[in-house]
Amino acid sequence: MVPQDLPAVAYVGLAVVTLVVIWVSTYILERLRHLDHISKNVSTSYFLEDPTSLEKVPLPSVFAPASKYISLIIPAMNEEDRLPDTLDETLRFLQQRAKADTSFTYEIIVVDDGSKDGTAKAAFEFVRKHSLDVVRVIKLGRNQGKGAAVQRGMLSSRGELALFMDADAATDIHDLSKLEQELLALERTAVHSASPAPVTRSGAKQSLKGHVGSFAAMAVGSRAHLEKLAIAKRKWYRNFLMRGFHLCVLMVAGPGVKDTQCGFKMFTRSAVQQIFPNQRVHRWCFDVELIYLAKSLRIPIKEVAVTWTEIPGSKLRFTSIFHMLFELALIRLGYGLGFWNIRRQQLVQ
Repeated sequence: MVPQDLPAVAYVGLAVVTLVVIWVSTYILERLRHLDHISKNVSTSYFLEDPTSLEKVPLPSVFAPASKYISLIIPAMNEEDRLPDTLDETLRFLQQRAKADTSFTYEIIVVDDGSKDGTAKAAFEFVRKHSLDVVRVIKLGRNQGKGAAVQRGMLSSRGELALFMDADAATDIHDLSKLEQELLALERTAVHSASPAPVTRSGAKQSLKGHVGSFAAMAVGSRAHLEKLAIAKRKWYRNFLMRGFHLCVLMVAGPGVKDTQCGFKMFTRSAVQQIFPNQRVHRWCFDVELIYLAKSLRIPIKEVAVTWTEIPGSKLRFTSIFHMLFELALIRLGYGLGFWNIRRQQLVQ
């Protein structure tokens, strides 16, 4: 009697597996189409708000000529406690640079990613104190993910260079200069290969009139030099999962960047114009996609060791790694199967 039941059980099992495969495939295809649609229709309904006059100011476009030397983008969600200290420390550093070098102009763009606390209120206090030209706040309304906040800030930046950094200031802001120098070195190398005329540090800095911002390059902060210490402190199963994640990253983005997830990355204006309109992933693995896009667009990438401090209150949970693996799969399938196309032309508005 049991043998007679086996075929029926097998058919039922096959039917269930088939339905699951169809459901998963349909869900993945829908996600790929949805993310692609969003990337082609980036909302222009956002604006800057002057907390003094309550005037709504249209967002600038990264495709317009640069009017600052550097833009700092800080994505923030429920960061009312940590954001003020980060802004204080960052502004002190920028003010010191500007005092020593009058050509060093800057802006900070805080992108409030649907916070439910007083993050926007805390940021607006700095707008009142330092002016809308120096500190700017973009409110996304609902939470869209760190990647979406970074993308919105980058596409609204006015700098020849643009850096995004975490709201907890886990990376020493002074390391901004390290990434900057690497980009300038890449630009000088490119200029020297095209022309024998030397380019001085001040000459490169005068890129507001057309130099470093027109050269596409990316510098990524890295904690790879701290990995041995991190492995020693983590539980064995976390190390196992992290090694698996790094292997998946290698399969998606390829070799060359050891630490893809450090929240301290700098781009030239040309790189921003080429990379960020193509960005589809908005949450855990948007960093990996940025690196993938840079490589696909043949934009040089330099990995730079930075000073990094573990800050209590991290929003990254243990279960987040499974969401990250799903996003890695989306990146691989989206570009690998041709659902996502990379727009290689540099758009001009």
